[in-house]
Amino acid sequence: MRQELLSLPKGLAEEVSRNLVMVARLIDEEPEQAYAYSRIALRLASRVAAVREAAGFAAYATQKYSEALAEFRAAKRMTGSVELWPVMADCERGLGRPERALAMAGEPEVQKLDKAGQVEMRLVAAGARRDMGQLDAAIVTLQSPELASNSVQPWTARLRYAYADALLAAGREDEAREWFAKTVEADKDGAMDASDRLAELDGVEFVDALGGDEPDEIDEDDEDDAQDAAEVAAAERASDQAEYYDEDDEEYEPLERSEADADIDVTDEIVVVEDEDEDEDDAQARDKA
Repeated sequence: MRQELLSLPKGLAEEVSRNLVMVARLIDEEPEQAYAYSRIALRLASRVAAVREAAGFAAYATQKYSEALAEFRAAKRMTGSVELWPVMADCERGLGRPERALAMAGEPEVQKLDKAGQVEMRLVAAGARRDMGQLDAAIVTLQSPELASNSVQPWTARLRYAYADALLAAGREDEAREWFAKTVEADKDGAMDASDRLAELDGVEFVDALGGDEPDEIDEDDEDDAQDAAEVAAAERASDQAEYYDEDDEEYEPLERSEADADIDVTDEIVVVEDEDEDEDDAQARDKA
């Protein structure tokens, strides 16, 4: 990424970099805000592949799958890399086109992926099978040397979890319990809820030790921040969508403006409201003079 940003003027490169850092920092916890920052970076440097990729992941995190797919395609076209192939296929699933995702799983690009990418593609293909109601086929798709291996790799927990979940959906509870337990063993960071799923299968109920039934207080500032971020994103979509999409892309799919976007007029003037108390004080000061 740093090498790509070096192609930009220094001041512009620094501004784009700051926005990309914010995207990376917020994408897991505050995806809408990450999306807003990605839009700014995209407006500033739409010809940088790293920016297009970051914008794609930010859109993906907010379930804007059509937009994410367009960005991933642009990044792939710029770099020639196939590493985004699995997430592109998952965007097809998100758009309700599992058959396209399944077709992508059989393309030559999959053979060019590294081991992690191939496992990710297998997970997407299994998900597409489930989307199509083909549970048994999904289970078979996940059965692989990577699943059978006792070594723990970065993808092991996710692969075992997907397999356990598919088994449970197929009514094979005993096998599902076994694989949820194996997931717990591989999930060193506790990123997945396999232990909760396992406890549920075993009929274990958790009781709140504090006995508090009152709902958590809602931080109004957090709500305001989220609303502001959503408005920024909508305004960015309304104002510069045509600026960063490559319309010469054969697969270019312009996005329709949503009703939320239509309500935002980026040309609205800012109205400054003067403080009445301040005006009265000024008047009294002039009278004394």
